[in-house]
Amino acid sequence: MPFEADIEIYGKKIIALNCCVLIPTYNNAQTLLMVIDEVKLYTSNIIVINDGCTDNTEQILSGVQGIEIIGYPVNQGKGFALRTGIKYAQQKGYRYAISIDSDGQHFASDIPLFIYKIELSPDSLLVGARNLRQENMPKKNTFGNKFSNFWFRFQTGIKLPDTQSGYRLYPIEKMKGTNYFTKKYEFEIEVMVKAAWKGINVEAVPIGVYYAEEGKRISHFRPFKDFFRISLLNTYLVILALLWYKPVFFVKSFTKANIKKFMHKHFLDSNEPVLKKALAVAFGVFMGIIPIWGYQFVTALILAHFMKLNKAIVGLAANISIPPMIPFLLYGSLKTGQLVLGTNLHSNIFNQPLNFETVKQHLFEYAIGSMVFAVIMAIVLGVLSYFVLKTIIPLPANELLGGDNETLDKKEINK
Repeated sequence: MPFEADIEIYGKKIIALNCCVLIPTYNNAQTLLMVIDEVKLYTSNIIVINDGCTDNTEQILSGVQGIEIIGYPVNQGKGFALRTGIKYAQQKGYRYAISIDSDGQHFASDIPLFIYKIELSPDSLLVGARNLRQENMPKKNTFGNKFSNFWFRFQTGIKLPDTQSGYRLYPIEKMKGTNYFTKKYEFEIEVMVKAAWKGINVEAVPIGVYYAEEGKRISHFRPFKDFFRISLLNTYLVILALLWYKPVFFVKSFTKANIKKFMHKHFLDSNEPVLKKALAVAFGVFMGIIPIWGYQFVTALILAHFMKLNKAIVGLAANISIPPMIPFLLYGSLKTGQLVLGTNLHSNIFNQPLNFETVKQHLFEYAIGSMVFAVIMAIVLGVLSYFVLKTIIPLPANELLGGDNETLDKKEINK
């Protein structure tokens, strides 16, 4: 337990931040009162959501003073309970809401960790990161968490160590206007993804966790049903990410500041040899022209990884096959194929509309020509980029001063 002085300090900070604590509960009568008492050490801004409990929870809550209790008669699921609590807290004018489970696995003494972090990153969604390798950790939790972490990163681009933790701080004022449709455990995935899509910063906070021994643990998580529901949600979110979020985010990322940052990081960085950058350009151009339409970009990045080339440069160069460039690439490939094979030199092919139907009629010429044309363009643009980058990229400080860092340090010492 923290020192009393710390409790008082963080209690005042919770009030200053206009924060409350949500405790959704369903048939956890054995641990609920303990959780409430521990949370009350830090704040009385407590909202307990009775998710249709059928044990003696209601009787226990009737004897607790100084907190707010809301609920409904029929169990709806943890997600619905959280949504109800968040909506109620928003109506009460709170800015933040910390959610903590009522089964005793979370420690109220970790509340200061969330408060400290939110002061550094205001209006963020903070997710408690448990130690998933500790004793008594259910194996299904570890597998499910890795599965969830992967898809969350795919959907949002954000890497988190624990996306299934129920101990969180929600920036509920920032979340206003967001619509949700899930009611069970999968809500905790939906709310994170939609927060990230809304531009809310999502970060992890290391927390402690207690898991009782097998047989003594009370859990309402249904491995098959809930995992199936989470899988369906992830499928929906992935489709939405591919069709909407990622394209929109990609377009929005084309700001002057981001382009400048990208150029400085990947092209003007003096720590990576210019020759290696030029090779990345050449390889990207080659992959963007060869006849594997639809797979050029992905294949280029995979090969760049194994070849240890700058993937950002390779990916950018591979986009030489963007729509405005396609007629030029088709023409160059077909013409090169005719020259290499010595066929149809006097054909009036280029008086015909230049499209994929024309290419189809001259498929062999195009296939051979595109490979040769890809090599030629790769060499030309690779060499050109080498001399351009060699001109504009400054030499590292140690090269400018004529020696490595260690030698320079010794010279300075001798002086």
